[in-house]
Amino acid sequence: MATQVTATATANAQRSCSFLRVAIALQTLTIFLQAVSAGLLLTSSYGETLHSVGARVMYGASMLYVLAAVLAWKPGGGSPRPVWHASGFPVLASVQVVLGIAHVPSVHLPLGVLMFGLSVLALARR
Repeated sequence: MATQVTATATANAQRSCSFLRVAIALQTLTIFLQAVSAGLLLTSSYGETLHSVGARVMYGASMLYVLAAVLAWKPGGGSPRPVWHASGFPVLASVQVVLGIAHVPSVHLPLGVLMFGLSVLALARR
């Protein structure tokens, strides 16, 4: 009986870690695609639309990362630090939106690079 419970708990932990990895990878990809669409914004008429839609998708991906971090943390009862790290991304994304709407590229672009670097770092740690 105890072996079955342990095996089930191990399988659930592996599943939640896989979900967490996928969520971080998706977030990293969407942040990268935001950089691509920013380049298109400068060179094409449809770049602004792509960048705007991409911002919404990236924000959704960062919320998915928070959900995955909570689901990975809650069953095991480990440190909530990954949840705090994940929660920083929607905050940074919100700042990005404000800076983008205000047309402050001198902060918007470096913050985007920072977000990409932090997301790659989070992905490497998982």
